[in-house]
Amino acid sequence: MLNPAARRYWPQYKWSNVFAMIKNMEKHQKRCTEPFRDKLVVITGATSGVGYHTARKYAAMGAHVLMINRNTEKSEKVRQEISEEFNVPVEYCTADLSILADIQRAGRFLAELGKPIDVLIHNAGLHLEKRTETADGFEVNFALHYLAPFIINSMLMEKFMRDRTGRIIFVNSEAYRFAVWGLRLDDLGWEKTRYSGLKAYGAGKLAQILSMRLLAKALSPYNVTVNAMHPGMVRTDTGKDNGRFYQWYKKNFIDNKSALPDISAEALYYLGASGELGRTSDAFFHLTTEEGLNPPALDMEAAEALWARTIELLREKGVML
Repeated sequence: MLNPAARRYWPQYKWSNVFAMIKNMEKHQKRCTEPFRDKLVVITGATSGVGYHTARKYAAMGAHVLMINRNTEKSEKVRQEISEEFNVPVEYCTADLSILADIQRAGRFLAELGKPIDVLIHNAGLHLEKRTETADGFEVNFALHYLAPFIINSMLMEKFMRDRTGRIIFVNSEAYRFAVWGLRLDDLGWEKTRYSGLKAYGAGKLAQILSMRLLAKALSPYNVTVNAMHPGMVRTDTGKDNGRFYQWYKKNFIDNKSALPDISAEALYYLGASGELGRTSDAFFHLTTEEGLNPPALDMEAAEALWARTIELLREKGVML
């Protein structure tokens, strides 16, 4: 017998949505050649993978780059490399975006910047095989993929409204589809449900999309756009802390069929800099192709319920937004 969520979403699923996703994997990627000189891009998780290549791409186009990274030594190395190679200002703020105190510190740092944030890219992420809790007691996927962007965006609302400009981009994933029947608001930490790395990752990404949709609506009067994108199947360090079998599978199967992260960087530059997307908001892109969402991601009632539940959870930890 189908559970209530399954009964709700099952009739809304369409094979055409899945076929479109598969077709989009083969579509030609759009590129942007417009410069980004002296504009500010903020990127989380920029010491490796998609974030690192994206920082390089924006710098190559003249941007002022600000990274939010966990590791100071790696951040300094990347800062020196990019600033010297492209002769642009590169800065960083060190913060572990799985820890509430660090997330808030990063949010305050960004809120106090003296210039507008032209592009904010929420890229930091991970994939874990085993359920892990943060120091604050949250499941890691939920904290890093959802809570961190949620808190930072909330702390930047007044700045974006005041500056009346900016693009917010979530580096999301087609894996949000693994949350087939949506989210369990009574078990966002996977304490009652059997943990699955893929499902927990997908749930974190679905939560991210749902919050994106409400944020886009709230910021639309202020010339600020909010979108999410799947970065393509690319080789990154995601899952590097998982077990030997996952490492073997990733090396021999996933990475062999994956592209370099440059394609993701090109897509993120197009989404952040292209004049074609100046008014595009509340959209999901497969690289640079706009794509329809599956039923749980279209559920605005669920989005509002998740938002309210998130505020409750944060207040329980003493975080007032």
